[in-house]
Amino acid sequence: MMKPKVIKTEAEYQAALAYLETLMDAAPGTPEEEELELFAVLVEGYEKENFPIGLPDPIEAIKFCMEQQGLTRKDLERYIGSQSKVSEVLNGKRPLSLSMMRSLEKGLGIPAEVLLGEPDRQLDVPEYNIHNYPFRELFNRGYFKSFNGTLQDAKLYSEELLSKLFANFQGRTPEPIYCRSSEAPLDEYALAAWQARALDLAYEQEFPPYEPARLTEALIRELVKLSKYEQGPTLARELLQKHGIALVILPHLPHTYLDGACFKSPSGLPVIGLTLRHDRLDNFWFTLVHELAHVHLHLGQNNIAFFDETEHSKRDNSAPQELEANDMAAKLLIPEEAWNLEGRGLTSRIGICAFADRLGISPAIVAGRLRWEANDYQIFDELLGRRAVRRLFASAN
Repeated sequence: MMKPKVIKTEAEYQAALAYLETLMDAAPGTPEEEELELFAVLVEGYEKENFPIGLPDPIEAIKFCMEQQGLTRKDLERYIGSQSKVSEVLNGKRPLSLSMMRSLEKGLGIPAEVLLGEPDRQLDVPEYNIHNYPFRELFNRGYFKSFNGTLQDAKLYSEELLSKLFANFQGRTPEPIYCRSSEAPLDEYALAAWQARALDLAYEQEFPPYEPARLTEALIRELVKLSKYEQGPTLARELLQKHGIALVILPHLPHTYLDGACFKSPSGLPVIGLTLRHDRLDNFWFTLVHELAHVHLHLGQNNIAFFDETEHSKRDNSAPQELEANDMAAKLLIPEEAWNLEGRGLTSRIGICAFADRLGISPAIVAGRLRWEANDYQIFDELLGRRAVRRLFASAN
């Protein structure tokens, strides 16, 4: 008679198997039958720990379920989609999407861990709902850069595609702060997708470590001096890149009313995104310096994101951070003393161009300031540099 105990070694396992063999003919209700059951449990415990059985292949599990329940491929369409999609899934030419898995788990009872191919894994509640986002627009604009299928295919894998789009934030999406002039309803989901894509584009570039102490007012004034060149906007991007700041050009999405934004990546990379919604030099330079002011004054260690509609921005904006960014941008674009002495009284194209030339900046900056202070957006239109920015950035087309 062998003493029952927890099996820990291969030798004990083999001995237990041999002893179990001698008990196989035990009569019902006898002590030997009880001993048989006990050793069977001990052997099974050792085998589960040391010889785990892998999960079945998801497709083979579906086929087995079909056979057991007498189902046809037609029956699977309600869980997988069209007849062609069912065929592609069963032939291993199309992976199961998370939405398919949820349907198969609920409809056919196939465990989530089998469909996922991961022991003890469950299907989480969907984090991203396709109906919340302008999905067609995101697809057409290449937000899902690694996906090569059709729009209909993309919709089947929308949860995976949206999860991947937002993955760069590592679950730490910055808290948004909106500065708006328009009272039209804002699509915050579209704005969040735009932000995620902007970060994606920033990560396509290489940057030295960002050192906040190097983003000085002197550096921003140096950047403003680049406005006098035709290629000034691209030169500004190169200068910022050398100082560990990403400048991304990404067209706005419908119902976002966005001119510029800034935030930090999880690794601390400052990202400035401009939409060029208004393709003019005056708007480009003011928005860029406004966002740099936010980076300089407000980002710090705060996990926040500023989304700004700078065109015709309100003077009485209630957010003190926006007023501070506006004031700093105005001062760095045009020195306050020079503006008070000469700038305010300018009334002619010749005078504006001469003043800008003395400051070493673009006349568009001066014209834009005069229009804003006069609250008259019909004057000096010919000096604003219309259609002079977007052509410089391939990603804006």
